[in-house]
Amino acid sequence: MSSAQLLATFIFLGAYVLIAIEVFDKTRVALAGAALMLVLRLIEQHTAFHGTHDVPGVDWNTIFLLIGMMIVVGVTRHTGLFQWIAIRSAKLVRAHPVGIIVALSVITAVVSAFLDNVTTVLLVAPVVFVIARALETDPVPFIIPVSLASNIGGTATLIGHPPNIMIASAAGFTFGDFLRYDTPPTLAILVLFCVMAWAGLSRRIRVSSQARARVMAFDEAEAIRDPVLLRKCLFVIGLALVGFVVHGPLHLEPATIALAAAALLLLLLGRRPRVGDSEGEYHWYHEVEWGVIFFFVGLFVMVAGLVELGVVKLLGQFLVQVTGGNVVALTLLILWFSAFAAGMMDNIPFVATMNALILGLQRMVAGPGVEGSRDPLIMPLWWALSLGACLGANFTAIGSATNIVSVSLAARDGHPVSFARFLKYGVPVTLMSIMVAMGYLWFAFLRHLPPGASLLAAGGR
Repeated sequence: MSSAQLLATFIFLGAYVLIAIEVFDKTRVALAGAALMLVLRLIEQHTAFHGTHDVPGVDWNTIFLLIGMMIVVGVTRHTGLFQWIAIRSAKLVRAHPVGIIVALSVITAVVSAFLDNVTTVLLVAPVVFVIARALETDPVPFIIPVSLASNIGGTATLIGHPPNIMIASAAGFTFGDFLRYDTPPTLAILVLFCVMAWAGLSRRIRVSSQARARVMAFDEAEAIRDPVLLRKCLFVIGLALVGFVVHGPLHLEPATIALAAAALLLLLLGRRPRVGDSEGEYHWYHEVEWGVIFFFVGLFVMVAGLVELGVVKLLGQFLVQVTGGNVVALTLLILWFSAFAAGMMDNIPFVATMNALILGLQRMVAGPGVEGSRDPLIMPLWWALSLGACLGANFTAIGSATNIVSVSLAARDGHPVSFARFLKYGVPVTLMSIMVAMGYLWFAFLRHLPPGASLLAAGGR
């Protein structure tokens, strides 16, 4: 490696370690790493911000898709919709504790497929603690499954997980592609997850009939704080979901759909000084998590530097050499490696790096563009990355922001969750999920390949 390659690698890995151990705020670290690469002229600013034919710059489609959906979800949060769903689901299962866990997990998974995972957990968690207190039982067996279900449900769609948003933008996949390729295994995993939760928790949680009666006395109607705003939000969310489904034929980027939905909802708000439960004047731009947005910007600049200097190409060549270019071996390696990496560190910088790596392999085999992403030798690599990075987030308590938030909320409620206790829930669920994903990838893609299909043999076609 050249001195420039070594320096860029040192900057990226240093930022990666600092992000993983959380000594500093991850946004500050990402922006500092990006600034270093620009100041040291490891990559030119124009290339970093706009990209070239071979170098992905800042992915503005991902950036504005996140901004648009943050606004829509943030406004909806003030209506009380999610709390209504949680209370209603608890009453539908007659306040049976494990039934509540399964019901809330399913609801959380479905909502997380279309809305931000962290926001979904933040909205459901307070209701979980209220229900657990009413049942006079430990809330940890409730909140951890909800967190795990959120990560599972987010795997199903383009907008459910940040890694999927990044993969869709890099590979040119549509919302419909994710419904076709990620939703089937996600549904199977969710069903098995519910079975595991019922079998594993039924004998461990016992509550009195009086406690169940208290939960049945909850009035879900009181959760709705702004019925007028709720109708507007549901209307806009419905339009957005339709837009995501048909954005491919309409030749519109997902970010365009998200921004249009956010703009429409803000216009429908009118000049109301307050929204839902907000105190004082309502400022919609507070709904955007600007720290997350700038984290992505810094991350994209660092990855662009690695691509520009050829570091990612070297990594791709190493993986091809290790697997002999065999597509089956490379797909399974990406799946398991992605799952392990996502469980041990932030999956966003990992996916950003792997995106660049797979794009390099794609150019070698099939050429750039959406057509290359759909090559039979390349398709399984993309979907292995998506499934591994999203489902692997359940491995540990630090595997995703959703897990971190859930654990911190439990500690704030007086029920701290140790790293080891989370592993008891996360490890079996993750192993089950990746095994299902492995079987699905074989059935959907790998079994159709000719024996010994290799990227090395295809490189010159």
